[in-house]
Amino acid sequence: MNMPIGLLIFFTALISWFCLLIFGFRRKRFTPFIVFGIVFLLFMNVRYLIEGAPAAIAFFIGIYDVLDNLGMQSGQTAAALATCPDNACTVWGSTYVLHPSWGTAFFDRFLNGTVLRTNLLYAHLTFNSIVFVLMHVQLWRPGTGGNAIFHKYLGKISFVCLTIGTVCAIWLAGSHGSVNEYGGNLSMFGFWSMSLFVYGCAVMGIRAIRQGNFAAHRIWMIRFAGSMWGAFWLFRVILFVMGPLLRDYQSANILLCIWLSAPLGIVIAELVRIKILDKQSYYLDANGVTHA
Repeated sequence: MNMPIGLLIFFTALISWFCLLIFGFRRKRFTPFIVFGIVFLLFMNVRYLIEGAPAAIAFFIGIYDVLDNLGMQSGQTAAALATCPDNACTVWGSTYVLHPSWGTAFFDRFLNGTVLRTNLLYAHLTFNSIVFVLMHVQLWRPGTGGNAIFHKYLGKISFVCLTIGTVCAIWLAGSHGSVNEYGGNLSMFGFWSMSLFVYGCAVMGIRAIRQGNFAAHRIWMIRFAGSMWGAFWLFRVILFVMGPLLRDYQSANILLCIWLSAPLGIVIAELVRIKILDKQSYYLDANGVTHA
């Protein structure tokens, strides 16, 4: 089996990142894991702008080909697996000829899609990547003391970028009703619900700070960060792990990711806040008073 160099780097990085997660749980220090996750996300998204959507999607599909074909015999197929013309939708070449059906549809929609659709994807990835970076700057440099003006200014930039990225995501999802490999209308409404979870947490955080409730603002922005991590990373992890388990059901895996990733990210963020963050650092009450 020939291992594409790009995927070799990816899986090596994935293993390293998992080790950082274990380190984080043991030492209660997650900064290295988070920083790695930010860089990893940029690596995944920027390649769309450099290579173009079809090539980047082929690389993306190649990640899931490994487990989705696990245990498959020659000539065997499954409801959630499909082929694509000339096997062009993967970087594996002839190693794998069956791919997740959502992946073949994803590839075809941007290989043969409109310029508008492709530009919406690029805009969504670009602006959401900016938000993903800025939200961590905001969380690590809260708006206290002399940092208040910078924090507020950066927050406005982040919210504008989030709004643009979310509008693009909603627009893109509006055409998913006809894509059976995604789950049809269930995928469309699921992506809209994902946008609602992400954008809703951000709006609630802004509402809280405008009311002068610093504690609630912090809580909602941590939840917002969780929704962003869920929508990007949990989505991909679930898709990777559950692929071979749900390959007999055409769209079950992708729908599971679409509907659960963002809310699950919020739940995890809330648990991290209560169990770890509130015990390690200060927090602000509704009057802006610092507590240990």
